[in-house]
Amino acid sequence: MQGREAPPEPSSAYHPDAEVVVEVTDCATQDAQAVFSALRTSFACDRAPEDVPRVVAGPHPTVWTSTFDVTELRAEPAPARLTAPVSISLQGGYWAVARLRDSLRPAFAVQVTGTVAGDQEQEVQLRLENR
Repeated sequence: MQGREAPPEPSSAYHPDAEVVVEVTDCATQDAQAVFSALRTSFACDRAPEDVPRVVAGPHPTVWTSTFDVTELRAEPAPARLTAPVSISLQGGYWAVARLRDSLRPAFAVQVTGTVAGDQEQEVQLRLENR
């Protein structure tokens, strides 16, 4: 898929691969919140809106994770501000990952920095920056 081509639509209202796990790490909590907030604008999430990223003390980096159901696109997010570039990881079916990735474009400048392909699923690393 190149450019801003729309991913193919699923064949029914619910697609078995409609969930995408999003991981955000190594960034400020407000940047993680900006990413999750933009995604919540577009899709249903397994976490409540008041469940915001918090710093967890300890020797290891904090990883914030949420799962999004991309079956229905609710709305397009507004441009968001980040304090620094953010790296995120998306895991899910090909259609679902492409749909979620493309939904981030109105809010951020999106660059694919890596992919790992499987039979039914893929993992994609993205770098998000201010538009």
